[in-house]
Amino acid sequence: MLSLNLFASSNVTFSKTSHKYPINASLLDPNLVNRHKNPQFPSRPFKKPTSKINHGVLFRPSEEPLCQISKSRSDFGKILAPPFGFSTRFLSRAASGAPQEASPDGEIEVSKPNKNVKLALIFGLWYFHNIVFNIYNKKVLNIFPYPWLLASFQLFCGSVWMFILWSLKLQPCPKINKSFVVALLGPALFHTIGHISACVSFSKVAVSFTHVIKSAEPVFSVVFSSFLGDSYPLKVWLSILPIVFGCSLAAVTEVSFNFGGLWGAMISNVGFVLRNIYSKKSLQSFKEVDGLNLYGWISIISLLYLFPVAIFVEGSQWVAGYHKAIETIGNPSTLYLWVILSGVFYHLYNQSSYQALDDISPLTFSVGNTMKRVVVIIATILVFRNPVRPLNALGSAIAILGTFLYSQVTAKKPKVEAGEKKN
Repeated sequence: MLSLNLFASSNVTFSKTSHKYPINASLLDPNLVNRHKNPQFPSRPFKKPTSKINHGVLFRPSEEPLCQISKSRSDFGKILAPPFGFSTRFLSRAASGAPQEASPDGEIEVSKPNKNVKLALIFGLWYFHNIVFNIYNKKVLNIFPYPWLLASFQLFCGSVWMFILWSLKLQPCPKINKSFVVALLGPALFHTIGHISACVSFSKVAVSFTHVIKSAEPVFSVVFSSFLGDSYPLKVWLSILPIVFGCSLAAVTEVSFNFGGLWGAMISNVGFVLRNIYSKKSLQSFKEVDGLNLYGWISIISLLYLFPVAIFVEGSQWVAGYHKAIETIGNPSTLYLWVILSGVFYHLYNQSSYQALDDISPLTFSVGNTMKRVVVIIATILVFRNPVRPLNALGSAIAILGTFLYSQVTAKKPKVEAGEKKN
């Protein structure tokens, strides 16, 4: 608890208490914290108030207040972790009374057993949703090879899901204005390109091959960011070499190789990398919108982008393709179930990935994302019984190892820079 020492012979001071949860001093008004150190804030003795206490101020307006908490810091629920090192999830856990402990840098952390259980649950749901989506997405595309319609339906499912969450108040609905929608137009466009390109790739080659090529996303991220002015140390460039080599080896030895599938996966990488880069630039003023709400609105705008184009590209083939799919599968309800599962789990795996990123560090997320590809590749190979050559498996392993090395190198880069700034 924060306590103030207000005596005639002393300045305003903070006294440490034995409270279980330490307070991060950066959350308070810096003028108040540094008053006793900074010469521009001379010490003032305690004065007897000459009028009634005003709301939020200890003295009448003619006197300078000795203690006033900044209103801009009072809404702790909206504080973001990166600027202050104090994330909202710690506050919610403290309120719940879960056993916690203070880390050396002042953050409140969940005790290790509870943290391990939570991490296992987060990764378990994330991986499960992803595996189910990839399996049923491929099942549908095998008998109904129209990825533009299926990709549009998946975005539609995500949009409906978010409207249900907002209407039932299970998820707070963000305030929408014209500037927010304009800022989302670019990221939503690149998300649309990334999503439809991946679906086209899934329709032409094995799921495992698409995921191996998509593991090369860090290569595109480094290249595009370098063109836009970012610089990377040599070890980052070296870490992407195994990715390039592994993807090349996997592509050459892939049994189901198809140029359409290869280009679809590569264009998907470009789309998602540009989405991430563009989001950092255009959404700086909307940090109060959480990841799930942001993804929900991106899905809605992406659906508006994609569906009209889908009608133009393959709309004339949908009816004939539907009848052919029904003849192939025999039971229409089975096809409907597969389509619905692919749409629902597409949104759920994206939702769980955003929730995972909220609850774990970026490094843990990167490692988890790399392992997710391994799990998905193995699961789809077992389900669809795709033939895998030894060199193909080796290339896939090298590419995924390179992705892991890249995540390790880039995660350590900010720490080095922080150390240099300190020196």
